[in-house]
Amino acid sequence: MKRRFPAGSDVSSVDELLASISGEPTGGRLKVGDERIVDFLVKFARKLLAPQMARRYPELASLGFFLRRGEINKVLKQLETPAGVLRFGRGLVFHIPPANVDTIFVYSWALSALAGNSNVVRISPRSAGAAEAVVEALNDALKDAHPAVAQTQVMVTYDRDDKVTAALSAACDLRVIWGGDRAVNEVRKLPLAPHSRDVTFPDRASFALISVDGWVSATPEQKREVAVGFYNDSYWFDQAACSSPRALFWVGDEVAGQQARTEFRAELSAVLEAKHHVVEPAMAVQKRVSAYGVAADGHAKSISFDGNAVATLELTEAADVPREWLGAGTFPFATLPTLSALVPMVQRKDQTLSVFGFSQEELEALAHELAGRGIDRIVPFGNALTFSDHWDGFDLPAEFTRLVTVQS
Repeated sequence: MKRRFPAGSDVSSVDELLASISGEPTGGRLKVGDERIVDFLVKFARKLLAPQMARRYPELASLGFFLRRGEINKVLKQLETPAGVLRFGRGLVFHIPPANVDTIFVYSWALSALAGNSNVVRISPRSAGAAEAVVEALNDALKDAHPAVAQTQVMVTYDRDDKVTAALSAACDLRVIWGGDRAVNEVRKLPLAPHSRDVTFPDRASFALISVDGWVSATPEQKREVAVGFYNDSYWFDQAACSSPRALFWVGDEVAGQQARTEFRAELSAVLEAKHHVVEPAMAVQKRVSAYGVAADGHAKSISFDGNAVATLELTEAADVPREWLGAGTFPFATLPTLSALVPMVQRKDQTLSVFGFSQEELEALAHELAGRGIDRIVPFGNALTFSDHWDGFDLPAEFTRLVTVQS
């Protein structure tokens, strides 16, 4: 196993890895909201928010904001308990993040560390780019950190090895699995200790909603902001993130919606040009193969390509919306008469709705109609990829802790 954080020599065995974080750390065991961890995360966040880092990897700015002291304090505020109830970390947490969204591991790891846990994170050998920058920033921040950080937190890379994963699974008090359904099910075949359990983040699908009336009444500046937000939600991570919209629904009058869609595509094209967005040849081929495949299956009645950057597919029926990844910049669309028309289409695997032009009351009414049967997040355009401590319906800070009641 290659040790990524703290940087150092490779790890020869799981026993060696576990031994490195099983002792009493300097200054005593970690507590919920431990200042040694908080201080380290704040220093790490500053490195992510540095201008040179933000220019190279703009998606890391969201992570940096998430780990500012003020945001951390908001998370810790939620973990306060009444008299007679104490909160502690679960112990050892084993994280298995995906390779296709190569910074997601930092969010779950950071929340777990804030909850007072020791952590082992497996970083996929296929992770690159932003993940490498994150690991570099972590090790840089460690230079001025309390020794307890290095003594309780470790990130390693190893090729797929069920023996290693099984040994770490057997040793942990909580296992966090990110990935496709198949990957999650494969890991879950490896047993946990009787007291331990899984928090899983399997295949999810997300959509975008625009109110036709809201678009028509928006100012030119607001329309450009919507397009920029949609670009950020969709093109970061090549539309492969679980919260990136896989389809766009317009809600309102069909005729007015046609004009609105034309304007929106023009705005999105202008944003792509301004961002100097480059489409790799393989991705251009991918979206054409996928788009024609959807049409061949009878689920799309028209297809349009704006160069290699955008492909739009008018769905035969709104309910025919594909949930699989079709390639970055591929957007099936349909018009719905009302928000309520979305309800029977939603499945349990549907996660995020990115929205524009609706009131808070309309969106809360939609959530009540869905009643938890699907859709865990409803957020404005531009916030689909903004991680929250409430994710996939989980209250993550609470998941990473356990409660002890004391009565005299």
